[in-house]
Amino acid sequence: MRVIAGSARGHRLRSVRGKGTRPITDRAKEALFSILGNWIEGRRVLDMFGGTGAVGIEALSRGAEHVIFVDRSNAAVGTILGNLSHCRLSDRATVARRDSFDFIDRYDGEPFELVYIAPPQYREMWREALLKVDSRRDLLVEESVVIVQIHPREEAPIGLDRLIEFDRRRYGSVLLVFYEVVAEE
Repeated sequence: MRVIAGSARGHRLRSVRGKGTRPITDRAKEALFSILGNWIEGRRVLDMFGGTGAVGIEALSRGAEHVIFVDRSNAAVGTILGNLSHCRLSDRATVARRDSFDFIDRYDGEPFELVYIAPPQYREMWREALLKVDSRRDLLVEESVVIVQIHPREEAPIGLDRLIEFDRRRYGSVLLVFYEVVAEE
């Protein structure tokens, strides 16, 4: 696992010990950031269920303004902090050792332009996380994008109020589903 482009290009990232995380493959991450392109520059990002921090670190490397990483695992938080330090990106990041759902419920800071949701698979957690993000009007702005990373077998219809799916891409066992905020009338 490595940083693909930007200021930290080529830096290798450590994995979280154990089997509790499922980092995104380099192939899927490269495709994801190819889709986002230069749009990521200057954006505020929330990396829920941060794991290794690979997605948020890639965003920082490519010019994101700030990334908040959230994970409740001590091992994951330690890995994210180590990876940020190794890539010299710590100054534009905040790492919170908290439950992602609790974080969303209590967050009262600036809104995010990108929210990345990649929870442990086969636990329906992606649905709960997406519903919580959808319900928080102050968490997103009109041009915000929410991306969910799941295994294709986890995919199921979901009723949302403010978010609408606009794209989906499959890379082997990784399904990325993209949502945008519906403009209010």
